[in-house]
Amino acid sequence: MPEKSTPEALSQRIHARLLARSQGPAWSTISVHLLSHQPLETNLLVPAVAEPLLVWIVSGSARIEERDIGGEWMSVEVSAGDFYLTQSETPYEMRWETCSGEALCVMHLYLGLPIYQRAVAEVFGAGGGEGFRLADISGERDERISGLMGMILGELKGSAGPSEMVVQGIAQALAVHLVRHYGKRDLSAPARRGALPAFKLQRVVRLMEAGLDQAFNLESLATEAELSPFHFSRVFKQSTGSSPSDYFIQLKMAEARRLLRETDQSIVSIALDLGYSSPSHFAQVFRRQVGVSPREYRG
Repeated sequence: MPEKSTPEALSQRIHARLLARSQGPAWSTISVHLLSHQPLETNLLVPAVAEPLLVWIVSGSARIEERDIGGEWMSVEVSAGDFYLTQSETPYEMRWETCSGEALCVMHLYLGLPIYQRAVAEVFGAGGGEGFRLADISGERDERISGLMGMILGELKGSAGPSEMVVQGIAQALAVHLVRHYGKRDLSAPARRGALPAFKLQRVVRLMEAGLDQAFNLESLATEAELSPFHFSRVFKQSTGSSPSDYFIQLKMAEARRLLRETDQSIVSIALDLGYSSPSHFAQVFRRQVGVSPREYRG
């Protein structure tokens, strides 16, 4: 998984079913994904993203654990209405198990940097927000956030289609609320490293996922991001923690794990579908990435 990423790419990395996502001009300042999680996630490496990320539990409950990479696991039990907030500078790990096997439905909302920065400027005054950053919040509850996120959910799923005025008004109210109540100024904080903008990372990851049966092609990915291959490789790794080629392999292995777990497709067929002409090469890569052979993982 890359060290830094975009909102859309992060949502696609999680083993979940995408129920709905924001599309169109009404959503120009925020990016929203509605996801239904699998009951068990044993280890997810979450990249840092440039945009503040708000995760709201829509339904279900689960025990969720987080840690800095290689650190101690910290757990919290969450249910509908709880939220997570992160503006993490570095990637971290998560795992979870739902309670009683019930589905865990969550909404990811990424606050666009322009609207977030306007909120900081409004709260602190022009130039007064230097060093400000949002806190990392895990499994807390805020009725104002729940009310605003519920309204966003209504616009996302409404049969009449989203209203740009409503969505933008909610987004502005949410941005100001987060800045007022969930952040602080820290003038000693280091400047953020560069990250690939969310919409570009989304396009690149989609291109990767559409070509899992093909050979890795750095030039086509860099073209999609409108960058030179060298610059693209550098900012992609800053965003995700992995080089583009390593990330591509991780996507292949994530799909292999899904196929092994959810289908009866033969291992040879899975290898071919993922662009490996040699099943033994596929098994070698799978063991290196997952720690066991494809046959052992299925068993």
